[in-house]
Amino acid sequence: MEQEQQNVHTLSATAGLDPRRAYEVLSVLGDGSWWTLADLVRRTATSRRSVEAVLRELGAERSGDRFRVRPEAARGLLAAAHRPVAPAGPVDHVLPHHADTVERMAKLIAGAPRGRQALDHVSATPETVVRRALLLGARFWPSGTRVLCVGDHDLTSLAVASIYPDAEIAVADIDERILAYIDRCAAELGLSVRTHWSDLRLGLPPSLHGYADVAVTDPPYTPEGVGLFVARCVEGLRDPEQGRVLLAYGASERTPMLALKVQNSLHDLNLAYEAMYPDFNSYFGAEAIGSAADLYILRPTTRSKPAVAARVERFSAAIYTHGPQSVESQAGADDARLRTEATGFAPDLLVGEWPAGFLPRTPRVRLATWLAKPYAASPERVAIAVPPGLEAALPRLLLAARAGHVRVFPTERPGDVTALAALLSPVYEITVAGGAVDAVRRPPAGDTAGPGAVLLRRLLDRAHGKLVNTWREALIAAHPGLTKRQARDLVLSVAPWADGVTALELPAHRLTDLTEAVPASLRLAAAQA
Repeated sequence: MEQEQQNVHTLSATAGLDPRRAYEVLSVLGDGSWWTLADLVRRTATSRRSVEAVLRELGAERSGDRFRVRPEAARGLLAAAHRPVAPAGPVDHVLPHHADTVERMAKLIAGAPRGRQALDHVSATPETVVRRALLLGARFWPSGTRVLCVGDHDLTSLAVASIYPDAEIAVADIDERILAYIDRCAAELGLSVRTHWSDLRLGLPPSLHGYADVAVTDPPYTPEGVGLFVARCVEGLRDPEQGRVLLAYGASERTPMLALKVQNSLHDLNLAYEAMYPDFNSYFGAEAIGSAADLYILRPTTRSKPAVAARVERFSAAIYTHGPQSVESQAGADDARLRTEATGFAPDLLVGEWPAGFLPRTPRVRLATWLAKPYAASPERVAIAVPPGLEAALPRLLLAARAGHVRVFPTERPGDVTALAALLSPVYEITVAGGAVDAVRRPPAGDTAGPGAVLLRRLLDRAHGKLVNTWREALIAAHPGLTKRQARDLVLSVAPWADGVTALELPAHRLTDLTEAVPASLRLAAAQA
């Protein structure tokens, strides 16, 4: 027996992984069945590199993309070796009682937009998102709880809403496709989920500051990405000392230093580790980390909020592992092009990242500040430099302006702007000028345009303000007999998603919905007045 156990230890040492993981891989291979590499990784929560090492050591046969080990090659090692006790997840015992929700989530995940590599999208399994929801119920009081999903490609919001229909759930995400899909599914299923567009590098949407009791995030697995997303989670808690952050994070068993760097970023935010459940999350993909990730329950301390305030602006725009905004990317703004084209434009204000020393007497504003509050002065010509990976913010950067002429300089030369022009057509005429996007403000909508066009333009011209408040006052101006309460109720009857938000945080599909909701509110106001 000692010799057989030693063989397992020898195999694990040769393959470069711990004996328990070696045993897990051997157990799966022991019946001689054929397995794809991806299935082996997901079944054993062991990195692709380690699984490949075990297959090499055992002399595995290969047929196309499938592998197997002759049973006798594995059974001898398994027969006498000590069988490790499989760790039980904290909610695995109740998961079978929610098979209908798992089935629902499987269909929703299968129908979701395909993940984007540049955003580090990897889909969690339906069992995983249901386990997350069940853990919320096991550790927290779900009735009436406000849950904030900071990024939600995994559709955790829909799983939580399915199990706890009286919870309030909000989603902040950069991917317009995901936001539209969540809204559509929530409406079809009668679930209470609200979506907000957000590039977390530029800030958390105003309506989500101090919103939640619990925040959930599965961020890009870089120290910068984890630090930024968790910092925004802390900002989203209404009682930071009583709230919790649920963080999914995984690293290969071969890269403990990377895990340490990530944990150091959490330590810098003065967060206490209340619990950590190994391999809680499973994924379709992410084979480099064993298609699995741990789940951390983080508790903010009295020092967390000051630490977030001091550090959140220091996180780089490069937070992902792929694409132009990856931590490895060296892409940057073309300083020469910016200097040449912006000089010809003669801006009164520079917004964003501009070359040092360029137009030294021209005022400058950071992108995050530009979106957070209206600029005090009234410049006529504004130039905006957009660094790599922040192009999705372009519609909001333009709506945040009140200038007559805005020229935007993306890092990559702009392509087709048809969708952008259609989205912002009530406010701007948009064209491409060389390497820039030109947005010229249209004249205010006159009486001949109709009251709907006038009101829509008013809402978009005041994009920093609370949408419901501006809308309510416009209805009262058109129909003075309405009370504030009546006007507000009319707005929310046609656009319940407008409550408490600004136009800058509306997803693109909601901005489009305004074109129908505004005339509908005017018709209702006329009927009630």
